[in-house]
Amino acid sequence: MHQFIVNASIQLIPVVTDKHPYLWVDEAISIIQQSGISYEVGPFATVIEGKYTEVMQVIQNINEYLYSLGCEEWIQNIQIQIRSKGDITGLEKTQKFQQ
Repeated sequence: MHQFIVNASIQLIPVVTDKHPYLWVDEAISIIQQSGISYEVGPFATVIEGKYTEVMQVIQNINEYLYSLGCEEWIQNIQIQIRSKGDITGLEKTQKFQQ
């Protein structure tokens, strides 16, 4: 895959009874924060931005980390936007709406 900037939306839905689901979401966000790639936490999903391989690695790291901590089950909704011949950024899509 190319090395242009892509962006992805990651929504984590823990299917758990051991602790509040938000605590598992916080664990996933900590992996994103440690990754060093650009991110924006939202109320329903977190948007990350980086090279394709970096974004995919973060997604894998989240799943491996949740598994290693013993998270019972989770649903992960992921949307990835890729442009074949250049970068695609979140700012490009939202800038006209920012005040």
